[in-house]
Amino acid sequence: MTINSKLPHVGTTIFSVMSALANEHGAINLSQGFPDFAASEYLLERLNHHATSGRNQYAPMNGIPELREAIADLVRACYGRQINPDLEVTLTSGATEALFVAVQAVIRPGDNVILLDPAYDSYEPAITLAGGNCTRLALMPPHYQPDWQQIEDSIKPTTRLIMVNSPHNPTATAFTDKDWRELERIAEKHNLLVISDEVYEHIVFERERNSAHRYPALAARSFVVSSFGKTFHVTGWKLGYCVAPAALSEEFRKVHQFVTFTSFTPAQYAVADMLVEQGNTVHELANFYQDKRDCFVEAMQGSRFKLLPSAGTYFVLADYSELSDDNDLDYCQRLTREHGVAAIPLSVFYETPPESRIVRFCFAKREQTLIDAANRLKAL
Repeated sequence: MTINSKLPHVGTTIFSVMSALANEHGAINLSQGFPDFAASEYLLERLNHHATSGRNQYAPMNGIPELREAIADLVRACYGRQINPDLEVTLTSGATEALFVAVQAVIRPGDNVILLDPAYDSYEPAITLAGGNCTRLALMPPHYQPDWQQIEDSIKPTTRLIMVNSPHNPTATAFTDKDWRELERIAEKHNLLVISDEVYEHIVFERERNSAHRYPALAARSFVVSSFGKTFHVTGWKLGYCVAPAALSEEFRKVHQFVTFTSFTPAQYAVADMLVEQGNTVHELANFYQDKRDCFVEAMQGSRFKLLPSAGTYFVLADYSELSDDNDLDYCQRLTREHGVAAIPLSVFYETPPESRIVRFCFAKREQTLIDAANRLKAL
């Protein structure tokens, strides 16, 4: 049988490829972004409590009220925004589902979407499946800062949406207040919708957390997507959420109910308990990961990798141009097979990669894991 693929240029994600290669060769996996340490004992106890108490059936489609209310409290505490937990918060099966659903809710055939490269690999397939097309604008090394004039000049009559990500995966940069205000100005001037991918919102270093939530005119036209998997070190729970104005949430929910309908019920109750009883852990997350970043950076002193600044997320970029002329995909594969450390090549996140030799390492690992990986990398 011949199938005319709807995604003919899409294969297995680079994250799956590199993790499988790491497993095959017994490499230290600093490629895929997941922690190798345990989640909170309290959170796990609450999950067990709710599962054994019988909360294992369908949750409400939009999420349990207790969690939606806790999210509204969190947004108010972090950003000063008042949201309606009944009309403006929807729980999803991970942030990737939320991003997909938001695109399907508002993009129609022929609509144009602006993406800033390097862009997370789920963005463009979602747009393609909705019948849209992409304008991909490259953020250039070493600073990866948006050129707002270029962004505004790229807007077409068919442009309906811009997708942004801050703190940014994979570059570990973060929008400044000026960036957020420029985005707000452009979106308002050109009547654009915005999807703001903020899954690393609480992991920012040496600066205040920021968000589309802080800018009223921007928030009024945005889907803001967040992730408890990233915040509470439980990526396998696949629990995210989307905050959007009521009219946008209504359209979002029309799609969501036919994608997953509802998300992991006992985890929703456990996370609600966590936010109410141990909510300070959210505000301690930046320091927690800054220590891990600093541990890895210090352990890499003396290596021939040039580490770029990491302003947020749990990633750091590294320039390997002193070590090899290989392209980044070949280099990452060789690094995994021959030297026992897995990384992610940056070029796969671009439509047209710039001339550079840069890979991404994940430091969401135990201290000993980071030191062991650094020792292998310093030996190169």
